[in-house]
Amino acid sequence: MRKPFGLIALLAAGVLGPGTQTAAAQQTVNFSLGYFTVRGEDARIAGDILNEHRGAEATLVYDIGDFNGPAIGGEWLVPLGPFLEAGAGVSFSRRTVPSVYEDFIDADGSEIEQDLRLRRIPIDLSIRVLPLGQQSAIQPYVGAGLSVINWRYSESGEFVDFSRRNAIFREQYVASGSETGPVLLGGLRFAGETLSAGGEVRYHRANGDLGTGFGSTGGDLQIDLGGWTYQFNMGVRFGR
Repeated sequence: MRKPFGLIALLAAGVLGPGTQTAAAQQTVNFSLGYFTVRGEDARIAGDILNEHRGAEATLVYDIGDFNGPAIGGEWLVPLGPFLEAGAGVSFSRRTVPSVYEDFIDADGSEIEQDLRLRRIPIDLSIRVLPLGQQSAIQPYVGAGLSVINWRYSESGEFVDFSRRNAIFREQYVASGSETGPVLLGGLRFAGETLSAGGEVRYHRANGDLGTGFGSTGGDLQIDLGGWTYQFNMGVRFGR
């Protein structure tokens, strides 16, 4: 964590330049580029489909970390006095992971392949505390709020029907919805008169219901939508 945030601090200082002045209490529109990491195998909820596929009799071959990937977003920040700030933002991430059956192949010796895809669009409403205040050029902050995560999970490709003597068939399974959960965040911002830059970490927690009999696994399964996002923020500041 120290090394990435050190690089972010150097990048932010370079962006703002030596002419940075003391910041005023201004509104900010942030644009972010980051990296989303799903919750690890041992931290995921019971009945999570990504764990079930790896522990089922017909195991699919992939790593949970394969679902980590880039994330982009934007956020509008409004000061609520010298030490508080309200935020409303949205971000987007999507990852497609190829997989194959570990113990089964086609009659011609080829792999039985599938694509597993997870898309997340969190909409976050948050409150931040700035201990050094809005007037400081260096602004550490922590915050919390509510997130509505719009999501879509799909499995497409070839599957094995074990009830029909291991018959292979092509299919696509799709589930989607919107789930509400908490969001926690913290970061460091370098604020100038018209621009700001800094690094931030966010943690989301929510679960999506896939319903009974979803996909090739069956059963009443869920998908864990939570995880960590590490991001660089670039902001445009305006107003007084």
